[in-house]
Amino acid sequence: MLRILTIVLLVSFLAARAPAIDHQHHPGNAASEKLGKVHFETSCAPNVEEDFDRAVALLHSFEFGPAIEGFNSVIAEDSSCVIAHWGIALSYWGNPFGGMRSTSALQQGLAAIESGRAVDSGTARERAYIEAAATLFENHEGLSQRDRVVLYAEAMADVSRNYPEDTEAQIFYALAVNQTALPTDKTYAPQLKAAAILEPLVEELPDHPGITHYIIHAYDHPPLASRALAAARRYADIAPSAPHALHMPSHTFTRVGAWDESAATNRRSEQTAMEQGATTEALHAMDYQAYAYLQMAQYRNAKAVLDRLPEVVAKFDPDGIGGAAPPVAGYFAMTAIPARYALERGAWEEAAQTAVPREGEPFTIAMAHFTRAIGAARTGRPDQAKADVERLAALRDQLKAEQNIYWAEQVDVQRRVATAWVAFAEGRKDEGIKSLRAAAEAEDASDKSAVTPGPLAPAGELLGYMLLEAERPGDALIEFEKSMAKEPRRFRGAYGAAQAAEAAGEREKARRYFRLVLEIAADADSPLPELEHAQEYVAVRR
Repeated sequence: MLRILTIVLLVSFLAARAPAIDHQHHPGNAASEKLGKVHFETSCAPNVEEDFDRAVALLHSFEFGPAIEGFNSVIAEDSSCVIAHWGIALSYWGNPFGGMRSTSALQQGLAAIESGRAVDSGTARERAYIEAAATLFENHEGLSQRDRVVLYAEAMADVSRNYPEDTEAQIFYALAVNQTALPTDKTYAPQLKAAAILEPLVEELPDHPGITHYIIHAYDHPPLASRALAAARRYADIAPSAPHALHMPSHTFTRVGAWDESAATNRRSEQTAMEQGATTEALHAMDYQAYAYLQMAQYRNAKAVLDRLPEVVAKFDPDGIGGAAPPVAGYFAMTAIPARYALERGAWEEAAQTAVPREGEPFTIAMAHFTRAIGAARTGRPDQAKADVERLAALRDQLKAEQNIYWAEQVDVQRRVATAWVAFAEGRKDEGIKSLRAAAEAEDASDKSAVTPGPLAPAGELLGYMLLEAERPGDALIEFEKSMAKEPRRFRGAYGAAQAAEAAGEREKARRYFRLVLEIAADADSPLPELEHAQEYVAVRR
């Protein structure tokens, strides 16, 4: 069973005044590669300096497979370059926001640490970086991943404090702090601390890929997202040769509902990833891309993404080490894209017929069962939905047994949402509303994973539609507005709010939300009855 192979790089040695090297060389296309400007001071041979800095630049943009190749190349040229083993270890650790690490990744990372320890060279600072990274891998059978991440942040705090002139240590320390954040902590204290370390460095190092990248991650939460817009609009131009640098701005664009920008940067990410053979990165970009198109009611463009899926999936290698997107992100996209295409269009019969994948993690497979259950319940077949609800419960229990608590909770939210729609479809409307409200509260208490642009269907938004069907438009409007505060400028959320306001006699709000619908879908590529109604309402009630 696939395990999530992910979480980040870290550490580095940059004297604040050291000359930065602009990485413009690329294997097979040396003149065109652009990864940003990074310099990491080492005790390695001068002839490997540029290659080492390039590998660190790749690490900063979460291009882990190419980074490992780069660090190995450095070791081949200079076997005494001890800090290159640190880079390899952190590349095996992967994306810090990617969930549980696989046993294989932990073993490979620890092997890199031991290889570094065996080299009789290096400075005290380089040794400090290696020992800090070791906390991520050592005793992984006895200590939880959470405990090891916290120990790593503490170790990086020491490195940053002991070498205050080392700007790279500050950058990697900020990332270490950010990855200690819990999805249930709504104070966002670790994220704000990380941002406070990074933001003063922007003026000094405006083309550094890590600073900009990690600012986006620090603010990748609904109440903070707008603070990352400047970084999001810079990052893709700083490191356009890195597929993740092209994709990452869409995390911010999704949070603020900038759908056109999200679709555009993910188109670039998909194309670049495919050119580099990074199919997992391409699939991840396609998921975010399809989500953005669906919000703009560009259903033809979304269908084009869906139609490209089989060709990309055929090239998918779940055993490869690539970029920020771990193999599970590929499995996630394979299931999420067709599920989104049905649910966002309200195509409930299509949703009920969603194919269940044979491979993937329990939580990626769960998405198909969730979609099928919602589709069956919404088409008046609650009995058919019950089998999928039972599978959701089983998959949740499997995740619990595997100690994957975050995803166990997310799958349980899906189970509760589906159960609520079954009750509603069977005529137990009050029970359905009560159950769905509880599910929405549970979803709001957490936050989405970086692997997804958002829930397949936000529970709060679904609650609004259930209340509309129960002829409680005033209550529905409250839920739609609450959902839009967390998931802004969603087409279904805005249209639901407009419908609810219209039915409740809230004319000003109805006009405002119908105008928002027309704004969001200004470039819709398909005729929709929702848009016709919005246009008629706004035109008649000027």
